Amino acid sequence: MNRCSWEESTLTLSELLDHNCSKGVLKLLHWTFELLQKSSHPWVLITHQMSSKQLQASTDLFIRPFRWHMIVIVGSVIAICILYIRVSWPNSMVPLPPQPSLACKSSGSLPKELSDLTHLLHWPPTPGDAGDLLASTSPQTSTYHLRDRSQASYTLGGSLEAILVARDHQGRPKTCGGDLFRAQLLGPHLKAGVPGDIQDLENGTYLLSFPLLWAGQAQVRVQLIHSSEAVRVLRGIWRDQWATVDFMGYFRGPTGYEEIVTCNVNPLLTGEEESTCHYKDEDSGELWFCARPPTLPCNSLVGHSSGHYWNVTTPHEEALLAWNVTDKVLPQGISPIWVAKESNKSLVLSPRQPCHPGIPGPKPSGFYHQDVWHSLSCSGRAFSTVDSILGCLAGHVVHMMGDSTLRQWWEYLRDTVPSLKPMDLHTTYQTGPLMAVETARGIVLHWRAHSWPLRSLHTPVASLHSVARELGGLARGPHTVVVLGLGAHFTTFPPSVFVQRLAGIRAAVAALLARKPRTLVVIKLASTGYKSVYGSDWFTLQVNRLLRAAFADLRVAFVDAWEMTSSLALPDRIHPGRLIVRNEVNFLLSFICPI
Repeated sequence: MNRCSWEESTLTLSELLDHNCSKGVLKLLHWTFELLQKSSHPWVLITHQMSSKQLQASTDLFIRPFRWHMIVIVGSVIAICILYIRVSWPNSMVPLPPQPSLACKSSGSLPKELSDLTHLLHWPPTPGDAGDLLASTSPQTSTYHLRDRSQASYTLGGSLEAILVARDHQGRPKTCGGDLFRAQLLGPHLKAGVPGDIQDLENGTYLLSFPLLWAGQAQVRVQLIHSSEAVRVLRGIWRDQWATVDFMGYFRGPTGYEEIVTCNVNPLLTGEEESTCHYKDEDSGELWFCARPPTLPCNSLVGHSSGHYWNVTTPHEEALLAWNVTDKVLPQGISPIWVAKESNKSLVLSPRQPCHPGIPGPKPSGFYHQDVWHSLSCSGRAFSTVDSILGCLAGHVVHMMGDSTLRQWWEYLRDTVPSLKPMDLHTTYQTGPLMAVETARGIVLHWRAHSWPLRSLHTPVASLHSVARELGGLARGPHTVVVLGLGAHFTTFPPSVFVQRLAGIRAAVAALLARKPRTLVVIKLASTGYKSVYGSDWFTLQVNRLLRAAFADLRVAFVDAWEMTSSLALPDRIHPGRLIVRNEVNFLLSFICPI
């Protein structure tokens, strides 16, 4: 018998943003209390745990038989805090970028939709398995069937519904929800596919709904991406771990002598809590921390690279996330159906309205037919020839900023259009910046990686510009296109890190649109592909929720890479294949050159 139990925590935005800061303050209080315990006041008793909710409780543990003793103790704490801040945040300027003055504050503003992260990132309660792997959801025994078994015919524009019953490895029905399933309706002979909607009824069953968007054969396909027990592991890691990776910082002296240290998003993660180098981007408020090098100064930081992946799971948790129970197709539960034409139409057509920023995103956002993505939000176009691409991009400067899946867009245009010539900027290709130009038509394409945290090969720190800083330098207007692709490198940190980054970027986008309202800003959602504790699809799903909420009230366009990479029966890849990238770029061009 499965038991539904989960301790739901209510987190406001301010609490989550302050989470890491509270841990740092508690560490400081711990040092202070040790000093006090060694003093001549034996009546002071200190106990604490590293959690923000108990910060007040920790400070309330001072026993106060005399009021003046409390004044002395509190004064000592304040003095030591001031001394700590003065020591660990030195006055010397660090130009890469300047050091912060307030490490526990975020910059920028976010819409009210992001203020309640508990609601925004809600997931049904995920039960534990009491260490019994056989009690977890199994892709071999879980089943699905038609909701209406008596339905004999299907018509274009209608829908198909099914019921999915999650079962454990012994075939017993689950009594709780929280599994991460993926459902698709496919037309293999038509190269067609559409993602299904999955409603978790939170009792071990799920309602699957599929729109019937093409005439002909259609087949339901269901995959178990992660069991609810595996999701519980992922939730715990995302909620409780400060990070699951670290990075390397390369410091160089005047003679070329180099020292390498650990860097991360939090000073307590560098291994040198008492002596760290602090960096702050003044445009975005983004913070970065490195352990202080043995001999070199903080302003000698010149290089950055990936560091280590941390072991954050137990053997049992690893078994719940193992390949044999992850991303597995369920046994076929519904025979193929035949969808009849409607009024002699064989395809549901895209809306007639041109693609423009601010269009509401329907569910699903589109579907594939003959390997072409058909948007259900606007009238997308297929740019199938070089001349059509050149005609659309003529006179435009396109700035792409983000991760390597966005670099794939730059590479696709470079490889597809022979007259687009890449310029050798003598930079690290993996992080950029990259540039390609077509002088006859005045086309310039830029791509560069976002700044820290970035998992990459050894790259110059000077190349890691913040997205907010880059946006602050744009002022061209209707011939400027900005494409942002964020998320993949933030799944190894708590959501507060990504929220803080979104705050600065959203403020920069809002300022850009206020300066030049006709600038086109496109947000590429993160795609499927990751299946580990460092980048699971479950993490990506939450990141996309944050992305949509952060830019919901701004006049921007969205390219739903999540659905575009999860609608066909293709192997999941961190870097999607050319078919997917072509359709993503075509949809981008549909916003640049709407019908």
